[in-house]
Amino acid sequence: CSSPYDGRWSKTMVGYGPEDNHFVAELTYNYGIGEYRLGNDFLGITLVSSRAVSNAKKMGWPLKEVTTGIFEAEAPGGYKFYLEDKEQLKQDPVLKVTLGVSDLQKSVNYWSDLLGMKLYEKDEEKQRALLGYADNQCKLELKTVGGAVDHGTAFGRIAFSCAKEELPNIEALMKKENQKILTPLVSLDTPGKATVQVIILADPDGHEICFVGDEAFRDLSKVDPNGDKLLDDAMAADNSDGWFAAQNMKKASA
Repeated sequence: CSSPYDGRWSKTMVGYGPEDNHFVAELTYNYGIGEYRLGNDFLGITLVSSRAVSNAKKMGWPLKEVTTGIFEAEAPGGYKFYLEDKEQLKQDPVLKVTLGVSDLQKSVNYWSDLLGMKLYEKDEEKQRALLGYADNQCKLELKTVGGAVDHGTAFGRIAFSCAKEELPNIEALMKKENQKILTPLVSLDTPGKATVQVIILADPDGHEICFVGDEAFRDLSKVDPNGDKLLDDAMAADNSDGWFAAQNMKKASA
């Protein structure tokens, strides 16, 4: 689940609304790992939210205006967020996720021709393309990094839900086109909850892509009404500073 880190881990799903109709980020905490080396694979998340901008300013969080009305913020660990200083959208305010690619056309062909995404924009001069599955959903932006894509040691994955009957067709197409399948179609049991079917692929630059059977996913992705409190309590009870000190290990800090 967490790539090369096979020890204990916890995860938290965060977003602006239910996963059925919002983009959410999966934050994975690998116990005993104090820091990660970031690569050039994940280039940031763009939000449309003047509230996020005002919150950052109130907290004294560093902001850099990269273009008129768009501010760059760096999260703990180095991940980039781009905040558009506009009224938050009624739908999901997460506008796009940007991934680095080594060959724009090759990546567009993969995500569009093979995975069926619609191409919304393509800018040859800036070497970027914008794709998505629906007009009202978060988009995927591909941007050339000017060389090979380096995944560092952090690792990430993009996940989509689809009808479970589509999963065998996705697997068959990838096999036919000799594309990389990291995890063949498999059923994963969750004790006390639904059994979900998944297949995990890799695009030409090694970006991991997970397709999940929608029916079981909707059962697993229900909003926990106590989610905010559970997260706050877990962070308050965290004693990892002491653990890292006892192990004489460095812990990444905000």
